[in-house]
Amino acid sequence: MRWDRARMAHFTGALALATSAALAAACGGSSAPSTVTAPVGTVVTDTFNGTLSPPVNGVFQINVHAFTITTAGGNINITLVTAGPPSTITLGMGLGNPSSTGTCSLISGFTTQTSAGSTAQLNAAGAPAGAFCVAVGDVGNVLQSVSYTITVAHT
Repeated sequence: MRWDRARMAHFTGALALATSAALAAACGGSSAPSTVTAPVGTVVTDTFNGTLSPPVNGVFQINVHAFTITTAGGNINITLVTAGPPSTITLGMGLGNPSSTGTCSLISGFTTQTSAGSTAQLNAAGAPAGAFCVAVGDVGNVLQSVSYTITVAHT
């Protein structure tokens, strides 16, 4: 799916802002360990595979994957499990609500830039029931097709 430059600038800006806020919070001097809230109850795991292409006519590419939460108050944990080549590539991810045009309207505070890993890189607690989406996108470093796998664990 292609986004125009304005949407990509917004996505990239949101990712940069979220990353800056996380770094600033991490530098706050607290020695308390951070915790990740694991989903409780019946966990549903959706797995999405995709491929990001290099920019087309200067437009960074973004893929959108939709999922549904049927019970209010649950948790959402999104993990970029694999990505590459190269295996160290950083991609943008964001949680949002699907629009009627097939885009993903990102929720403020739920974006990140990350490389693949085994623990969730995006977490949301107390999610309402309804339709959600995860956007996976180029942050300016996709020079060849990049395949990825993400999992979305939710209750």
